[in-house]
Amino acid sequence: MSKISFDELLDAGVHFGHLKRKWNPNMAPFIFMEKNGIHIIDLHKTIVKLEEATQAMKQIAKSGRKILFVATKKQAKDIVAEKVKAIGMPYVTERWSGGMMTNFPTVRKAVKKMGTIDKLIKESTYDNVSKRERLQITRQRAKLEKTLGSIVDLTRLPAAIFVVDVMKEHIAVAEAIKLGIPVFGIVDTNSDPNKIDFPIPANDDATKSISLILDAVLAGVKEGLDERKATKEKEDDVKPKPKKTEAKRTSNRKSPARKSVETEEQE
Repeated sequence: MSKISFDELLDAGVHFGHLKRKWNPNMAPFIFMEKNGIHIIDLHKTIVKLEEATQAMKQIAKSGRKILFVATKKQAKDIVAEKVKAIGMPYVTERWSGGMMTNFPTVRKAVKKMGTIDKLIKESTYDNVSKRERLQITRQRAKLEKTLGSIVDLTRLPAAIFVVDVMKEHIAVAEAIKLGIPVFGIVDTNSDPNKIDFPIPANDDATKSISLILDAVLAGVKEGLDERKATKEKEDDVKPKPKKTEAKRTSNRKSPARKSVETEEQE
């Protein structure tokens, strides 16, 4: 897993925070200085926190559990959808529906409804459905796909969530905290890092900054997945193959020769 250098973070604008008047005092340990009314993030601390988060996410992926990525802001949604989809992790880039985790069984029912609609469309009886009803079914399916299509494979609550903007996604963060789910997140100077288990101090508005941080954590996740796959393959190779044993044929029937011998003995 390659580490991101100080210069790479600098070039991506990761160090640019918000205006001084918008800052959160709890971010003071991660602020290097103020310049032209804007807080500058200490990139040395960003590197340390990014490494901690990446290692933790790697272990979660290695254990076979899921990490839910949340990014509904315009600058991040397309980047997250493209990069996270490539490694098979669930993500939410449309509006976060309240209760998506705290009311997870209801969300699963909605996901299953998508499968039911798909089965209905494939059935021959669907041809007899009126044009108006077909339109309603199609629209319902499209709506479910837009909001829940990216979490179809999330059959249980995620082991952790990764949030791009912890202030914008405060509902998701609150639900995770309530359920005791670890939160990883990009934390800008206007946010409270104390609410996040693994805060990564960085610019959460610039697309280059978001993309670079995401590349780093996803590299760790992918490494964890690859190690899990290699371990399982190794275990399969080590397992002893079952020996083929010939089934013993047992029969109560006596052969003609045996019958004749017993008859002679009796006589």
